[in-house]
Amino acid sequence: MPMQPAEIEALIKSALPDAEVTIEDLAGDGDHYAAKVVSEAFRGLSRVKQHQLVYAALQGRMGGALHALALQTSAPGQP
Repeated sequence: MPMQPAEIEALIKSALPDAEVTIEDLAGDGDHYAAKVVSEAFRGLSRVKQHQLVYAALQGRMGGALHALALQTSAPGQP
C-alpha cells in the first residue's frame, strides 16, 4: 500500500518536531516522492547524516511502503 504525503510528513515531524516539511508526489503513483526538510537538528551535520535522520524517522518504510524519496535537507538559513 503506497504512503500518503501526510503520513510521510507526520513521521518526519514526529522525529524532528521543529522541521518544515514539503512533500511532492513526483509520479502521481504514491510511490515516488520528493521531500524538502529544514530542521535545526541538521545544523553542523553532513548531508549523509541529515538524510540518515530522515530515513530513521521513516521507521523502515523506505524500500517497502515508500519506494523512492528524493531528499533535500538543510538547517534554517542554509542553502
